[in-house]
Amino acid sequence: MAGGHERARTRRWRRYLADERAEAALYRELADRYTGEERDILLGLADAEQRHEAHWVGLLGDDARDPGGPSLGSRLLIQFARRFGSLFVLALAQRAEGRSPYDADADATDAMAADERIHGEVLRGLAARGRRRLAGSLRAAVFGINDGLVSNLALVLGVGATGLPPQTVLVTGIAGLLAGSLSMGAGEFISVRSQRELLEASRPDPESHRALPDLDVDANELTLVYRARGMDPDEAARHAEQVFATLHLDDAGSHEAVPVDDHDGIGSAWAAALSSFLFFAAGAVIPVIPYLVGAEGFVAVVVASASVGVALLATGAIVGLLSGGSLLRRALRQLAIGLGAAAVTYLLGLLFGTVLG
Repeated sequence: MAGGHERARTRRWRRYLADERAEAALYRELADRYTGEERDILLGLADAEQRHEAHWVGLLGDDARDPGGPSLGSRLLIQFARRFGSLFVLALAQRAEGRSPYDADADATDAMAADERIHGEVLRGLAARGRRRLAGSLRAAVFGINDGLVSNLALVLGVGATGLPPQTVLVTGIAGLLAGSLSMGAGEFISVRSQRELLEASRPDPESHRALPDLDVDANELTLVYRARGMDPDEAARHAEQVFATLHLDDAGSHEAVPVDDHDGIGSAWAAALSSFLFFAAGAVIPVIPYLVGAEGFVAVVVASASVGVALLATGAIVGLLSGGSLLRRALRQLAIGLGAAAVTYLLGLLFGTVLG
C-alpha cells in the first residue's frame, strides 16, 4: 500500500514538473510577441516557473530525467500562443494559474502557492492592457454579430409563424440582413464621425499660444485654462509657472496654452461602418441558411434556432474568456437573451397568423 502511495506521489510530482516546464515555455513564447516592459514581465514569470521546476527536480531526483509530457491544457496553451493572439492566450493562462493545485498539496511550498496566485494577478494586469485596447472593437464585434443573430432570427421566425410560404420567409430574411447591415454601418459611421467632430470642437485652439507673452504673469488666465481642462488648482498653477518660466528660452510659438488631446484612438468612421456592416451580416446570415437550403416549416425553425443558439453560446463564451469572467455564465446569458427575444417574436407571429387567418 505504501509503495502504491509513493508511486502515485511520484507521478504527481512528475506531472507538476512537466507542467512547470511547459508554463515556462509558454511565457517565453508569449514574450516573443512583446517588447519592453511587457516582455520583461513575461520573462520574469518564466524564471519563476523555473524556480518551481527546481523544487520538483529536487524531490524527484533521478525520476526527474524524463517526467513525460505536460497536461493537455498546457500543451494547448503553447500551441495557442504560437497561432493566436496574445490576449486570448493571456486570458486562458490567467484562468489556468487561478486553478493551481499547490494550495491543496502539502508537497508544494507556501511560497509556490503564493507565486501561482500572484502570477494570475500579473497575467490579469497584462491582459487588462490588451482588453483596454480591444474594448472598442470587441464591443462593436459582439454587438454587431449578436444584433444580426437575434434580430434576423426574430424576423424570420416571426414572419414564418404567420404561415407565409418559405420563399417569402427567405426573401424577408435576406431583406432583413441587408437592411440591418446597412443600418448598422450607417449608424456607426454617423456615431464615429459625430464623436470625432464633438471632440474636435473641444480641442484647444492651436493659435492660443500666441497670447502667452502678453498675459499678466501675476494674475494670468492660463491657470484657469488648465483648471478648465481638468487640472486641480495647485497643479494648474505649477504648470502655468513652468510655461512662463520657459518663454524666454524658446520662441513663444513652440508652446501650447493648453494640452492637446489625441483622438486618433477613436478610429476611422469608414472602417467602423464597414466592420459593423460585416459583423451584422455575419450574424444575420445564420438564421437564413436553413431557408436557403430548402428547409421549411418547423424543421427550418428548429435548425435556425439551434444554429443561432450555438453562435450565441460561442460569442458569449468569447466575451467571458476575454473579460476574465465565467465562460458558462456569459454564454448562457447570451443564449437566454437572444432566444428569448426570438421566442417572443415567434409567439407574436403565431398570434397574428391566427388573427389574420
